[in-house]
Amino acid sequence: MRGIFSSPRFGRPQLLAGLLLFVFMGECAWLVAHEYPNSAGEDEFARIEEGLAQWHGQGVAGTPSIRTVLPEPASAAGNRYDSYHSPLWYLIASAPVYVFRVSPDSRLWIWLARGPYILFGTLLGASLWYVSRRLYGNAGGFIALGLYSFSPAVIRSSALWVAQPDVAGAWGTFGAVFTAVAVSHTLYAPREVVLWNWRRIVLLGVSLTLAIGSQFGLAIIIPVLLVFMLYLAPDRKRAAVVILAAACFITLLLLLVSYFFHAAVFVQSAKHARFLDANWHSFVMPGAYRQLMKEVAGRGPVLLLLFPTALVVFLLWQRSRYFGNAAPLIVAILFFIQRLLSPHANGSVFILTAVVFLFVFISGIAADLLETKSLEPVSAVLVGLVSANAVWDLIGLARIGR
Repeated sequence: MRGIFSSPRFGRPQLLAGLLLFVFMGECAWLVAHEYPNSAGEDEFARIEEGLAQWHGQGVAGTPSIRTVLPEPASAAGNRYDSYHSPLWYLIASAPVYVFRVSPDSRLWIWLARGPYILFGTLLGASLWYVSRRLYGNAGGFIALGLYSFSPAVIRSSALWVAQPDVAGAWGTFGAVFTAVAVSHTLYAPREVVLWNWRRIVLLGVSLTLAIGSQFGLAIIIPVLLVFMLYLAPDRKRAAVVILAAACFITLLLLLVSYFFHAAVFVQSAKHARFLDANWHSFVMPGAYRQLMKEVAGRGPVLLLLFPTALVVFLLWQRSRYFGNAAPLIVAILFFIQRLLSPHANGSVFILTAVVFLFVFISGIAADLLETKSLEPVSAVLVGLVSANAVWDLIGLARIGR
């Protein structure tokens, strides 16, 4: 055991990150524990019931083959196909209940229903820390994880506290972006890069499956991945295209699996899918911008200070303008725009995904500032802001328990 905990792969940074993630899980569990009996909404019951029906071979969730009341916004689409989610969305929600066969009247039911999303939220936090640490060092990793672990809306999304199960889609999108970036950096290796990268190709395909299977609109990340890969490997464009195409093929195959290989249903569902559900008038609606700002503040009020500051530093300081900082900013802005174009949706996977990438961007700018001569004042300000955000979040959780 001493050899394991003293290895380069597991040291003090990993222990501290694990502690923060343990606190995050505790916050999520606190919310679930303080749910009222039978507090699950109609959407959640419908989602789990459709998933259970598919697990029992009674049809395909989110399609006319299962005659339950589809949750919004699926029923608003005017057809019996869920235009926003694949069956994977329903299967994940219902899998623990199906395995343990627990009645909805049992208190254990709510824990089983929320368990997968607490797990996804924890894994997203671990991925966020790992990527930020690799890009910006320990300081960047802990700033990103500190903001994430005490983000009220992230915690609510993971515990499904008056929130949709969006965290799986956010984790899949995050994994897809940085897996594609990692693959691109290997394309100049002196070997057959396509075959050698098969593990990363599979991981990219699985990440895209989790993202698109959770929300069809997240498919917009695919052209972004292509742009990133071509930018990082301009002399290996053909290999980049082949790798992304192979990952997309794996994604299609895995999505077909989620339909239990009902190819005709899969094709019809794809025809009804809404990959871009936009209200272009939102660009001139002041209320849409106010809602966006309110939702960003809900992910941590400190973001209203840190994001504009980081953006100004990025624009004015040439040293901070490199791909490692620009990529998460571009993705965050993309999903902010998508959220802006759908202001009437109740909650959105786009705002959650955008803020996760925003955490990476802020941590990168902060890490750059910590390498300047102003180390001490910058450190004091960052520690103060992140700590104040954590205290504010914990006070809010404590009030729920009263």
